[in-house]
Amino acid sequence: MIRPVKNYKDPTIVTLDLFLYAILDVREKDQQFIPYIWIDLWWKNEFLSWDPNDFCNISRISLPNELLWKPDITIEEMSETDRAPPNPFLIIRNNGEIEITDDQVLVSACRMRVYKFPFDIQTCNLSFKSVVHNDKEILLTEHFNSSKIVEETRKLMHNQYEWLFVNLTVHTNNITYLDFNQSVITYSISIKRRAGLYIINFMLPILFFVGLDLASFMISDSSGEKLGFKVTVLLAITVMQLILNDILPSSSNRIPLIASYCIGIFGMMMLSLLETVLVMFLLHKDMKEMARKEQSMIEDCGYKESDVSIKNYHTGQTPSEVLPVVKEESSSQLMEESPDFEKLSYELRELVKMLLNSRTEETRPSGYWKEIAVDSDHLCAEWRD
Repeated sequence: MIRPVKNYKDPTIVTLDLFLYAILDVREKDQQFIPYIWIDLWWKNEFLSWDPNDFCNISRISLPNELLWKPDITIEEMSETDRAPPNPFLIIRNNGEIEITDDQVLVSACRMRVYKFPFDIQTCNLSFKSVVHNDKEILLTEHFNSSKIVEETRKLMHNQYEWLFVNLTVHTNNITYLDFNQSVITYSISIKRRAGLYIINFMLPILFFVGLDLASFMISDSSGEKLGFKVTVLLAITVMQLILNDILPSSSNRIPLIASYCIGIFGMMMLSLLETVLVMFLLHKDMKEMARKEQSMIEDCGYKESDVSIKNYHTGQTPSEVLPVVKEESSSQLMEESPDFEKLSYELRELVKMLLNSRTEETRPSGYWKEIAVDSDHLCAEWRD
């Protein structure tokens, strides 16, 4: 079939209108926009016309679209063909004007700009052009202007789930590709994301995790629960980053603000975790140093004062026999000292008994050396006084 014109030099003027019925899906990862649209096309067939008075006032008829020529209009951004069957009929009016109406579910390519995610506004284009005809054969034009299309689209819009319809503009132009000029009509659809769900399910939980990490500074550094708590919070932030990675496209030219937000919080929590590890290391090192000093204090104050008693014990005398001997030898001196010296002597005898009763390291109870160190330190202090 050829174009229905009497002079082949005259172009066929094809009028096109588009109305948006629904926004079905927006796939950021695949950078695809899936709308449900309604397309109206009409053109004039110069060989078809009649007088309605001669045919019972019939001004329009419908015929199968395979019987007449129709323009080969395609959508440049379409990445998948519509699986639904097209409208099988077209309408012919008595003045030779032919109209075809069709609804389509489009899967079109759309470059996503997710820098301000989830507060982003996306603009996706639908460009209509002929497949094989140039601008001297088919000339595309719109019937309604942008404001009229927006008004009608808002009336026809059925559902808006995650995305809200913002605006729709239309403009026509000619493009040149390899010295081949074509007439193109482009519809630019602007949509805005509903950010409330992302704020509740993504941004606020991350802030809560930051609060938990700050609250962990009130946990004692001497226990291991603090380190495990911080690791758990850090893993939770990692899970949130994996969820964000599944949403955002990997081909974005600029790093989204929300990704920088997550990376910054992750870095702060990592520094907090390293600080906890360093503090626990220093505390453990200080505890070992204190244990060494306590051991040295026990050797200086405990064993030296009981050398004589220990030697007698090894010769076969019992502690009960040794202590009276010590008491008899120093009785003359104790009478001359103050009453506080009697208390000191009693505590020294008790310390000697504890040392003699603990023959091996295995029989010593938990906290033994700490108790010895405290008592020795107390005795040494009183002795210095």
